[in-house]
Amino acid sequence: MRKLLFKTSLTVAAAVATTLVFGQEEAPGFNKTTVAGKVYIQQINTIANKAAIKKAFQTIVDMQPQTLQDHMLLTEIPAPPYKEMQRAKKYAEMLKAAGADSVWIDNVGNVIARRKGKGGGKKVVVLEGHLDTVFPEGTDVKIKHKGDTLYAPGIADDTRALAVVLTVLKTVEKENIETDADVLFIGAVGEEGPGDLRGVKNLFSNKGPGKIDAYIAVDGTGMDRIVHRGLGSHRYRITFKGPGGHSSGAFGLVNPHNALGRAIHYWALDADKLSRQPGERVTYNVGVIGGGTSVNSIPFESWMEVDMRSESPERVAGIDKLLQDAVQRALKEENQMKRMGPDLTVDVKMVGDRPSGVEDPATPFVQRAIAATSYFNTGAILGVGSTNANIPIAKGVPAVTIGSGGKSGGAHALNEWFLDDKGYQATQRALLLLVAEAGIAAK
Repeated sequence: MRKLLFKTSLTVAAAVATTLVFGQEEAPGFNKTTVAGKVYIQQINTIANKAAIKKAFQTIVDMQPQTLQDHMLLTEIPAPPYKEMQRAKKYAEMLKAAGADSVWIDNVGNVIARRKGKGGGKKVVVLEGHLDTVFPEGTDVKIKHKGDTLYAPGIADDTRALAVVLTVLKTVEKENIETDADVLFIGAVGEEGPGDLRGVKNLFSNKGPGKIDAYIAVDGTGMDRIVHRGLGSHRYRITFKGPGGHSSGAFGLVNPHNALGRAIHYWALDADKLSRQPGERVTYNVGVIGGGTSVNSIPFESWMEVDMRSESPERVAGIDKLLQDAVQRALKEENQMKRMGPDLTVDVKMVGDRPSGVEDPATPFVQRAIAATSYFNTGAILGVGSTNANIPIAKGVPAVTIGSGGKSGGAHALNEWFLDDKGYQATQRALLLLVAEAGIAAK
């Protein structure tokens, strides 16, 4: 859920407010503690005080060494974007061994384990972590130990969540906790940048496992942050194309670099004005640029990859239109300047489309998430993020993203680290929220 690291980065503007990309070290959008309504606090306390749940909490504590072993094992299985299958196969084996009623890998690579409830499938609740990391194929993912701290690419984002999801399944199986709702324990593909939430999009398509009534995504570490608002985004790869030629001998041909520079300039100026207007925060960025072969050659192509984000679909659409207008203006002007040869062309390809949405904090599901967090003497902080929860939130399905516990840093960097500081509490919180939503079946 996050930004990729690029070799060349050009930030063309920034809006004036602050927000969160969930799981990153800096999260200025999460800054106000929220308290749940009394009815939900009582509901959560009642569930937590049941003998079976108290026993399950202790089981999670007892299993923490094994949770950490599972965490480390999965971390050292590479899961680059679009190449998560090796990790997926192992995760499927682990979910099956944990006791799920059925386990399968779907058509895009999601690992899905169904644990049937006593309600005949009338309600289905998801507990999910994502399989993929941002790191390319060939990255060394061997864990390095420095005291109690573990260092490895992807160890916190989001491999820790996979271990949490697995331990929750192991716990309900070991303690024979039956739910009313069916529960899907999922390792999803494609959460990170280029994946464009493809795993969760597939879960909610006609190729998915069927209806989903509530969705708990586990992403990022810590305990306090709860994402209930989806930060929507559009991403494009825009390529200007021309014949190319010698810088002197073919002078007068269209130059793709000239057009790209104009497009960036025009978009930055207009987008800056829009971002300063009253309304939901909107951001825009040129993240990657490239093209050309040598200093004495007119390039045959020039390209850029851009990103724009907002909680408001209308604001995303508005800044998107400004981009399209800037590209066409730049194309027209460069073609008007040519002295010979064919016209410049442009290819505009959308490479990312994450829907936005806002879930009312007063909804029962969000209230339960707040209460479940507060139960562990942790102040719950609501905020916005670009996570797998974007899809269900946009579709009107109750959804939140919660952290996987412990402490971490260096997200998306080679020196990413994780410290298992009372990490078991986040697993207990995930279990508590899950059974609160899925219901505990009467025996």
